[in-house]
Amino acid sequence: MEKTTLKDLPLFNGQPQHETLANMKFMLPTRRMEPAARPWQFGAGMPAELPPAYEFDGARRESAAFLADTDTSALLVLKAGEIRHEQYWLTGGPDVQWISFSVAKSFVSALVGIAIAEGFIAGLDSPISDYVSVPPGSAYDGVMIKDVLQMSSGARWDETYSDPGSEVFRLGAAMGQGGSLLAFVRGMIRDTTPGTLCRYNSGDTQMLGQLLVAATGRSISDYMHEKLMRPLGMNAAGYWLIDSAGMEMAFAGVNLIARDFAKLGELYRRGGMWDGREVVPAAWVRASVTPDAPHLLPGSIKSVPFGYGYQWWVPESERGEFLAAGVYNQFVYVDPSREVVIVKLSANRRYGTTMTEATNRQVESVALFRAIAGALD
Repeated sequence: MEKTTLKDLPLFNGQPQHETLANMKFMLPTRRMEPAARPWQFGAGMPAELPPAYEFDGARRESAAFLADTDTSALLVLKAGEIRHEQYWLTGGPDVQWISFSVAKSFVSALVGIAIAEGFIAGLDSPISDYVSVPPGSAYDGVMIKDVLQMSSGARWDETYSDPGSEVFRLGAAMGQGGSLLAFVRGMIRDTTPGTLCRYNSGDTQMLGQLLVAATGRSISDYMHEKLMRPLGMNAAGYWLIDSAGMEMAFAGVNLIARDFAKLGELYRRGGMWDGREVVPAAWVRASVTPDAPHLLPGSIKSVPFGYGYQWWVPESERGEFLAAGVYNQFVYVDPSREVVIVKLSANRRYGTTMTEATNRQVESVALFRAIAGALD
């Protein structure tokens, strides 16, 4: 396929997207991350059927209908580290590297935690502008890294995907030839006090990506290959979308197969441990999935019923659930109390045509995941 730019792709228009989302690595500039020299395989548990239905919004919904309606390409269910259900549709498949969109944010968070543990970053209270040069008085000038991790930077932001005037649309356009993701986030404007309002903001994650590059002196892809791809035994190559300057699209650009996405969820379910080794510090994992201020709690974030940690969503629950989520219904869902990890890769064609649950079906997806996890008890 001929390379194009992100802004040229016909996204968020209500049309089928499964061909596009399965082929991003062919269509856009990427940096390849090699698979692990020693791939790690999940064990095979007793095969489990999906529950035929689940409850949502006071009604019984059919599981198969929901999976079809949201253009699901992959559904992978792990229990205690074993595969209990694995199914593919449309252009999905066990060897297909699917675009993660904002699931990438949770990978970036893990890398920030590792970089702090390794001493490349002084700590969460450090201003991000100590590492990434920004104009005085701009959005990220003097803002603590922790506030950026918690989507509470105070930067002005509109995450409306179908609006060409929104910041997220223009951030994506900066991926085009001659554009620069760094130039875009450096020029962002502050409009609220940092650390007081959680506003979902892909620019915050791009700034965290710039932080990683500045602090480690390496590309994000290179750092991820050493710190996550190799230790977790990723089975297949990964691809990270890059801009014309070679900077990774930190907020959305990771392409992996379903089983390799599941390894991030399983790593966090295990508290950062993998095969007897601490890959991500346990304290970082706990903090990442714990909203620790009133403005981060479920019900406090505009238009989203979940709470927020360090680039992870946290539903209101007594079970300690958390999830990474991306547009078009990409998910890595974790229920530690049930030892369950679920990956759903999708191309929900209606996603982003409005900013409502009726089209985006984020909350309903969690209702299905809970039913699947419960059925495995």
